[in-house]
Amino acid sequence: MKTKATNEEKARFDTRLPKKQKAFFERAASLGGFRSLTDFVISATQEKAKLIVSDWEKVIESEKDSEIFFDAIVNAGKPNESLIEAAKHYNESVSK
Repeated sequence: MKTKATNEEKARFDTRLPKKQKAFFERAASLGGFRSLTDFVISATQEKAKLIVSDWEKVIESEKDSEIFFDAIVNAGKPNESLIEAAKHYNESVSK
């Protein structure tokens, strides 16, 4: 039985870093219970990438919501009969 991971095309990611930094990362990986430095780096990078993408998508959605909201205000049509009646009812109840 093949898993999704074995069916995916693999790519390589190489980096150079100071020996002290690598040793620090290896210690963190070991303390965190990761099988290897590679597993630790992939896990930490994946987690950070999800946060960044999620935050960015929230900003984009917020901008879209703002555009829709202000478009509705600026290009509002005439109030329908239900809204007129609701406003009358509200004004009557507030003025009592």
